[in-house]
Amino acid sequence: MSERPAPAPTADVRTPTAEPRSPTAEPHRHRRTRKDHATEVAEDYVEAIAELIRHRGECRVSHLAERFSVSHVTVTRTVGRLVRDGLAETEPRAPITLTPTGAELAAACRERHAAVLRFLLALGVPEAVAQVDAEGIEHHVSPETLAAMRGFAAAAAVK
Repeated sequence: MSERPAPAPTADVRTPTAEPRSPTAEPHRHRRTRKDHATEVAEDYVEAIAELIRHRGECRVSHLAERFSVSHVTVTRTVGRLVRDGLAETEPRAPITLTPTGAELAAACRERHAAVLRFLLALGVPEAVAQVDAEGIEHHVSPETLAAMRGFAAAAAVK
């Protein structure tokens, strides 16, 4: 009985052709993501403060604690950082307000969220899922990607 030659090895499309890069090999690749994470909480808070003022007429620590499901202490510390960074103003037992800079940031966040949401809806993502996903994506999208998302959503709306 003659032996058949072994079949030639085939490329496995699941096997990467190059070694995966170590996350520590190129720290600059992650610099923007780390910066985005650092500003994410501030953006969420200024956006929430603006919304609470718009809908309730004022924003208090208790409103934010309820909104984010965190303790009053956590809110007080975070608001303290917003005050330190010139985004909010408050006094003990007084409502929290946004500075002009904080109000501008809140408006930009709201617009960015809306643009990401429109993009996800244009892709056919169900609205409930798109709302949750947009909340996370909005903090990490570059201006270039956001512009592309806006263009895609606008083109999809025309069709």
